[in-house]
Amino acid sequence: MGKIIVQGNKNGQKIDIACSNLVMGAGDFLRVDNMDFAGAVLDQYFAFGGNVFDTARHYRHSEKAIGAWMEMRGNRDNIIIQTKGGHPVREASDVPRVTPEAIYEDISVSLEMLKTDHVELFALHRDNPEVEVGPIMEALHKEVETGRVYAIGLSNWELPRIIEANEYAVTHGLTPLSFNSPNFSLAKVNRPRWENCVSANIEMIRWHEKTNLPLFSWSSQAGGFFSGRYTENDKTDTEMVEVYYSDANWERYKRAKELAQQKACTPIQISLAYVLTQSFPTAAVIGPENETELKSSVAAAGIHLTQSEVDWLDLKA
Repeated sequence: MGKIIVQGNKNGQKIDIACSNLVMGAGDFLRVDNMDFAGAVLDQYFAFGGNVFDTARHYRHSEKAIGAWMEMRGNRDNIIIQTKGGHPVREASDVPRVTPEAIYEDISVSLEMLKTDHVELFALHRDNPEVEVGPIMEALHKEVETGRVYAIGLSNWELPRIIEANEYAVTHGLTPLSFNSPNFSLAKVNRPRWENCVSANIEMIRWHEKTNLPLFSWSSQAGGFFSGRYTENDKTDTEMVEVYYSDANWERYKRAKELAQQKACTPIQISLAYVLTQSFPTAAVIGPENETELKSSVAAAGIHLTQSEVDWLDLKA
């Protein structure tokens, strides 16, 4: 399992946060009442060299479960937590919460659930373009100054807003962005998988290539599109059909199968290797719920793809 470096700040000093390029996602199986099963998967991920756990206040159970697991194992100092805030509450999903007050509240609740006094990585889960970036970046900077957060990022923000927010921080001497977390996978979406979600388009990719800012990809394996569970004629899963079914994606799947045969692996492993083999630092959020799925992802992280193979998979050659 490889590592990428995220720039952070701790006690007023710049630090390098060495993150595994496979990030343990917070699936619905990750609950305090399921730790006999889920805890074993977290243990295996940690044993393989994984050290980043992706969660959010918006997720139902995972922060409390991760907090309980770290307490049982006594391994907090060896864990990197990436949590997120600013998401509308479930009871009022149409009410934006990208405000300084919501940032403070969400981090406070997350720290309580996680049983810790800080998180290494904090990202805003959603955007509200009607809110100016200045107060947002100042609120995030304050969290870094107080030590509750070491590095800040954004998730599901469009590129112009990301650039505007980062330029504001740099111009005003505030903490700049250390990472971005959009959807990024070999399969390209026809529409956002969930409301107000953002996928990395070509302009965003070029910006990452230019800035070398780390990208943490969610749905990095496109909801299992490359797993073999789906075919062009099977349209029973409406969401998958609407989001991923396209001639271009089926061609990508065909090429992933062909390359998998050459490398003695599976198409879904090729799709994950694609995400991890970019010209800028990338990490992939994965959601294994058992040892077999975890081992598959770990093996995929070790697959080497050439730039020509990456381009060919993505129909650029």
